[in-house]
Amino acid sequence: MENYTDTILSQYANSPTITGLIDFFNQNIDPSADIDAFYSIIWNVDTAVGVGLDMWGKIVNVSRELQIATTPAYFGFDEAYTAATASTGAQPFDQAPMYNGTLATTTFTLADDAYRKLIMVKALANITDCTSQSLNKLLRYLFDGEGRCYVVDTGGMQVRYVFEFALSDVELAIMLNSGAVPRSAGVLVSVMQIDPATTFGFAEAGLQPFDQGVFFSTSGLQNAN
Repeated sequence: MENYTDTILSQYANSPTITGLIDFFNQNIDPSADIDAFYSIIWNVDTAVGVGLDMWGKIVNVSRELQIATTPAYFGFDEAYTAATASTGAQPFDQAPMYNGTLATTTFTLADDAYRKLIMVKALANITDCTSQSLNKLLRYLFDGEGRCYVVDTGGMQVRYVFEFALSDVELAIMLNSGAVPRSAGVLVSVMQIDPATTFGFAEAGLQPFDQGVFFSTSGLQNAN
């Protein structure tokens, strides 16, 4: 540590015994590597891992354990097919079983990258004023590079997060089950996933014309807990 003398209180700066001990200690044990490691692994949320992220989770009050809904595919009609849900949506004969009830949920321990995203969601939720402008900034930050996403005030004390791309199971669980999604008091939050390239609708919204797209399926609309 080059400037270790800066850490000595001024009243001891001229003590040959104290300065000698500190100088000897500094020559034999350089703390700079440990300080750098502490900053990288613990202090900096962008690079923190393991126990560092666990500490950040406690600070913002969000757990690494998350309920992630399983998404088994079921037998269904061809009209329900979309490119975004090709592997999880309606399947033909001999490819998937009939639907037999509400999907089960399983508790998963999030890996560091997924947990970091959840921590940032909760951190931003803790300081947001829940205006549409602030929520859209939050979405752009969290899902940068994944596609277009935005928040819509649907009226009636309801807010909808719209994603024009398919969320991963972890991302969807964060939005639906983590309790970290920002919302004003008494407001219902829903999450909508839509694929504009395969969905019928108005050209102004970037959707498809007749015979080019299918109607939006309500399976792409879910309420957050």
